[in-house]
Amino acid sequence: MKVTGVVPLFFPYCRRLWPGRLAGVSMTLLKATALDAAVLAGHLLLYPTGLLQERPAPIPPVDGGTARLPVRPGPPVVLLHGFIDNRSVFVLLRRSLAQHGGQRVESLNYSPLTCDIRAAAELLGRHVEEICERLGSARVDIVGHSLGGLIARYYVQCLGGDLRVRTLVTLGTPHAGTRVAPLLADAHPIVRQMRPGSAVIEELGRPAPGCRTRFVSFWSDLDPLMNPLETACLEHPDLDARNIRVTGIGHLALPVHPTVAAGIREALDSTHPVGPFTNGLTVA
Repeated sequence: MKVTGVVPLFFPYCRRLWPGRLAGVSMTLLKATALDAAVLAGHLLLYPTGLLQERPAPIPPVDGGTARLPVRPGPPVVLLHGFIDNRSVFVLLRRSLAQHGGQRVESLNYSPLTCDIRAAAELLGRHVEEICERLGSARVDIVGHSLGGLIARYYVQCLGGDLRVRTLVTLGTPHAGTRVAPLLADAHPIVRQMRPGSAVIEELGRPAPGCRTRFVSFWSDLDPLMNPLETACLEHPDLDARNIRVTGIGHLALPVHPTVAAGIREALDSTHPVGPFTNGLTVA
């Protein structure tokens, strides 16, 4: 069933005419749309704070007399934003990972003028190498929102990044390409690369034997930017991939909702790497 973004505007007038199940879906969609609007408003306020590239934080000295919070065993976490965005989108997720996991968390900004997923993936690779050298870590985990997940996947599959990336978590990433907003097909080269059948999507569909990275893909059944919705699922015979369905929120809320953040923490947990979410996540 396909419900357009216009439906919530007419919900009060049409509720009596629709079956109860359809009305329930529409109310859920209305709530998700309202939440995405609130997230967008908040993000617009924070956006200027993330324009500059993050400065690497100094590594704190080891002091045997200083009490420390327990650190979950795991590599540093790299956060990668989506299209025309910046690292400010991860303010809440970053806080959640730092408070509950204790790992080092870093983020990468790539320019909105970047015109090629391959070039952005090469930049990510250089950034990962710098982090590993600076922190003395052999591997990292990556969390990528939307286009960020596609860039990270290209780095892992096509540029040898599986040597460095232990786990890649994607949030609302068009793994098979998305047909949303056809009028914008020629607006930006990266938009064209996210279309089904593009050269980049075809490259990602090629065999990838021996890939060492574990993939966890969170996808929402109310994501208006994924067309079809299942394009945010990662299906590849050579990849160790798990797809987690999120019910009740839209695209913009994926990197900020606390329930999803808990799922991401579980996905990055080296003790229980697949998490307990057998039936997906339901956001009230």
